[in-house]
Amino acid sequence: MVRSVADGRPPLIPEWNEQKALGALTIQRVEFEDLSGNTQGYAKRGGKIAVSPIAALPHKTLFHEIAHSLLHCGDGDLSDTENTPHDVREVEAEAVALLCCESLGLPGAEFSRGYIQAFLKTGGQGQAISERSAQRIFHAADQILRAGRPQPQSAEQGGN
Repeated sequence: MVRSVADGRPPLIPEWNEQKALGALTIQRVEFEDLSGNTQGYAKRGGKIAVSPIAALPHKTLFHEIAHSLLHCGDGDLSDTENTPHDVREVEAEAVALLCCESLGLPGAEFSRGYIQAFLKTGGQGQAISERSAQRIFHAADQILRAGRPQPQSAEQGGN
């Protein structure tokens, strides 16, 4: 089960390890410093992300900000240019969060769907995600999920 952050610790996510994923993706979680009560998290250039200690769904926000780091703030093969419209960046990051949450059986999908629909309407995309964005979304979600999953033990390591 997912643990609440009310006790000051990050939630436990079965079958996925945040520290392992962040290390593998070369992303650093930093202290949240935004005073806006509406900001759930943010990503900065240089592979830094922050999640508000009072985020409503901290795991969903974590996935969203990791997606921004991979897709919009880095120098990697997934990173885009600053010419990508804000609405497209938000749709991509939230769609990654949706896929990660659904893949791990975590709550928040209904909020992700509403967030994505709102940005598709305001961005004038006519309720469609481009083929390029869809490819980027699936690739980033796969990368995040693989990075945080434990490696299966071989028979030599004591696994069955």
